[in-house]
Amino acid sequence: MRAWRTGDEPGALALVETDVPAPADDEVLVRVEVCGVCRTDLHVVDEEIPRHVRHVVPGHQTIGTVVARGARARRFAEGDLVGVAWLRSTCGVCRWCRAGAENLCPRSQYTGWDADGGYAEYTTVPEAYAYDLGATLAARTDPAPIAPLLCAGIIGFRSLKRANLPPGGILGIYGFGSSGHLTALVARSQGARVFAMTRGEANRALARELGMDFVGDAEDAPPEPLDAAIIFAPAGGLVPVALAATRPGGTVVCAGIEMSDIPSMAYESTVFHERDLRTVTSNTRADGEQFLAVATGIRLAPAVTMVDFEHADDALDALRRGRSSGSMVLRVR
Repeated sequence: MRAWRTGDEPGALALVETDVPAPADDEVLVRVEVCGVCRTDLHVVDEEIPRHVRHVVPGHQTIGTVVARGARARRFAEGDLVGVAWLRSTCGVCRWCRAGAENLCPRSQYTGWDADGGYAEYTTVPEAYAYDLGATLAARTDPAPIAPLLCAGIIGFRSLKRANLPPGGILGIYGFGSSGHLTALVARSQGARVFAMTRGEANRALARELGMDFVGDAEDAPPEPLDAAIIFAPAGGLVPVALAATRPGGTVVCAGIEMSDIPSMAYESTVFHERDLRTVTSNTRADGEQFLAVATGIRLAPAVTMVDFEHADDALDALRRGRSSGSMVLRVR
């Protein structure tokens, strides 16, 4: 099969021929149809987060068909459509797993970082961590718009929950990429007003096209104080900017897996007045199930750009250089 693998140096990615993987006893083998391109894939390839596996296959927003099962795998039948997402396994016995916070499990592992992911014609996934997409895809003829929901959407949804946005409140979104625009659409469906502050004219054009209530540059002051803000851009310099733009008692959420250093902040104008600064670490499977139900109910439709599988490296470079907007999806077959 064909697969994209990381190289020995940061930034290297090569298309190779390799064997089709065999599923472990608790896994299913998935023939990949589409795979979303996520900024976390770029962090893995560029080693902005530590390398976990040499020559790993990135990709964790994967949709495909089950074509084989391990000896103990019973949850899915061959032919079922499933989603393979970022969270790949947890220990199930630590204090966080037992408390329903498996996203904080110290022994958690991740697709496309600890094990090969969806930038390939086939991949495997533990059946307990795959998503059954039958209901989500029932009324859709193309799986491509669903792929970004499996990370960009789920992480945005968890971020929105942690933002404590009041009904009808004003949400500021810093960074209007794949996750940012999906979160904005969900928030708007719930009655929020959304202000988008983002770099890049392509992202600002998308925000205007989707009807955001205010669109500005990443460091522009919004026209009204924010009730909550979510920072999707991996730029620590936006933390004091977002805090200063948020009303007393509001919440700012840092949603990325990686962020540049946060500069020193003036206490009175940022975290004083009971503003909360929170982070998001991965997600639980319950987050994913809840979000997919919401997305199905509102027929959430990402702004998607399709990319031929052979150009996965070009897609990541476009993301690296800030030349993309919305969500990019690889068409594997």
